[in-house]
Amino acid sequence: MSTDMSKVKALTFDVFGTVVDWRTSVILEIESTLTAANIEGIDAPAIADDWRAGYPRVMNEVREGARPWAPLDTLHRAILDEDLVPKYGLQPLAEEQRANLNRAWHRLDPWPDAVEGLTRLKQRYILATLSNGNVALLVNMARYAKLPWDAVLSAELFGHFKTDPEVYLGAARLLGLQPHEVMMAATHAGDLRAAAANGLRTAYIPRPLEWGPDRPQPGKREDDAFDVEAEDFVDLAEALRAR
Repeated sequence: MSTDMSKVKALTFDVFGTVVDWRTSVILEIESTLTAANIEGIDAPAIADDWRAGYPRVMNEVREGARPWAPLDTLHRAILDEDLVPKYGLQPLAEEQRANLNRAWHRLDPWPDAVEGLTRLKQRYILATLSNGNVALLVNMARYAKLPWDAVLSAELFGHFKTDPEVYLGAARLLGLQPHEVMMAATHAGDLRAAAANGLRTAYIPRPLEWGPDRPQPGKREDDAFDVEAEDFVDLAEALRAR
């Protein structure tokens, strides 16, 4: 720990990749959907990777005014219909199957350390999501994965996606805190850089398997200086003296 954390009262968390293993979960849902639809010979991991990779594109289209504001559920469905269905020949999927597959993002399993670490951190800090996921998605995921949030904060509440300043400053405001009283925890260094630029403290948690064993996650830069670096959430609880 590089600096005094005594003023930190709340931790906000990136969710996809940091708290939950989106890739493994979505691959399993895709495989189940393809089997039910009798679709064979399609690379489910490639579909999952392309689905996730498409989300910066659609969020940028929202930022630039090329696409109207929409919650992440709607954007996920747009990527499915516009990109994945034509690329992978998923036209045989019925509407009900597509809708259920899109809700796979509500049913993501946590990393093995997540619930234990969060439960310990909750004894000392307010815990909240701070995700581009919409509120309904994050609530359903919390119930599914038994994530012990005190609050569900979403980009949807601010009409902006991370890494826009409105998201980080809005989270502090809704929690009734000053930015320096909030610590952002994430595995994505860019998220933490943006949080720090808006006055939040930062905790970096590497998730090297986010994109699978053959595609290491981009790590932090040599010039990144986050307040805390922890191996996982249990280690983060130890670092922040949360018993």
